[in-house]
Amino acid sequence: MPRHDEVYRELVKIVGEEYVSTSPEELYVYSEDPGAVVKGRPDYVVMPSSTEEVQEVVRLAARERIPIVPAGAGLTLTGVALPLRGGIVVDLRRMDRIVEVNERARYVVVEAGVTHGKLKAYLERHHPRLKHSLPDAPPSATVAANALIHGQGRLAQQYGFTSDMINGLEVVLPTGEVCRVGSCAVSPYWFARAPLPDLVGLFVGWLGTTGIVTKLGLRLYPRKRLRDVEVFVTEDPELVPEVIYRVTYTEAAEDVDVWAQPYPLIFKDLQHTSIYLTGDTEGELEFKRSMLWRELRDIIDAGDGGFMFTTPDLRESLLQEPQRSVARIADVKKGGGFTYVGGIIPVEKFPEAYKRGIEISEECGIGTYSFMARVVGRGHALMFAWSYPFNRADAESVERARRAMEATDRLALELGGVPWKPSVEGQRLVLERMDPVFRELIVKVRRLLDPHGIMAPWNWEA
Repeated sequence: MPRHDEVYRELVKIVGEEYVSTSPEELYVYSEDPGAVVKGRPDYVVMPSSTEEVQEVVRLAARERIPIVPAGAGLTLTGVALPLRGGIVVDLRRMDRIVEVNERARYVVVEAGVTHGKLKAYLERHHPRLKHSLPDAPPSATVAANALIHGQGRLAQQYGFTSDMINGLEVVLPTGEVCRVGSCAVSPYWFARAPLPDLVGLFVGWLGTTGIVTKLGLRLYPRKRLRDVEVFVTEDPELVPEVIYRVTYTEAAEDVDVWAQPYPLIFKDLQHTSIYLTGDTEGELEFKRSMLWRELRDIIDAGDGGFMFTTPDLRESLLQEPQRSVARIADVKKGGGFTYVGGIIPVEKFPEAYKRGIEISEECGIGTYSFMARVVGRGHALMFAWSYPFNRADAESVERARRAMEATDRLALELGGVPWKPSVEGQRLVLERMDPVFRELIVKVRRLLDPHGIMAPWNWEA
């Protein structure tokens, strides 16, 4: 291992002195995210501006056997982009060019640092008939990171996980080689992954262990002129899977979310299904509403559920993109701490997930909770998020949140689901349950792509 100042000088040669740091104050910023996981202090932080600079940083790390981890906005809340064993954090936010929008083929090519806020604003200004699947995350969240962790957004109900919308990737492999995957490997167009061998999966869900994505091609979708929301309410969680089944059967909804929270008290013990409708005319919206009423009429007539009257303020809040109210629970404890654990589960497991989530919150002494579930792929799956606020200045409060995270990871597995973007502890739980041949295949793929073991070696450490 070379002396610390030698590596620093090499990094300065690659990206410039202004974009390398070893100062304690700046390293501290990269040692934690807003969640409740343990800290991991880096030795260096670099901010490259090009694929070529990323390539040189990776080659240096490989040559000197230094751990390296890519980072976007640092908003995963589960520590998957933290340098748990030191090394180099590669902050990709300077790489923020929107390279291309192909309006007819409906795709965009972005660099890894492009944020959802920037892409949303760019499309609204230059391509108002197009939109991307926008998650309910801060605008600073990066498009590539969301896609690479199997994220979900406002179009998940119709089109699936954001990872399903990837058309192609440019990746710096752990050896320093640059590889393109998808149609862009043989064509100037980033229009599809088929009919080539599909290797996009080598970089999605791997949590930074197989390479650093520098560009991403993503599908875009029609932006309708009008958008509205209806909220169906029931107090029986057993009924929610049936409501979801019927709503998705109509194929009328752009987005379907289920949410529950104890405050304000008018929401307590109720499950709310927000159904988002889009159209180019009021007549189209009204036709879609009539389809929903037809499918849910017998539930309404039986008194087991009904559509809620939404005040202008509530409607405005629900229609925000991204929906800022989702994050309001983040500072309930007035201590700047917030984490949530996601589980991808079968829709029929909603009642158990809902009930046990409340029990976990009470058992761990969280004091409050917020649940949000998003329907994925017309009911093929449900992304369920349990949210836990904590006081970052209170060690006991942090520990309660950590216990709740682990309990909900275990619950997702017990329900036949899979934890989403799990922490290192959550990854271990998944690996324990995993088919042993699949687990060994993960090890083999990592060894093949990363012979020096430098890429986030703490993630998926089988």
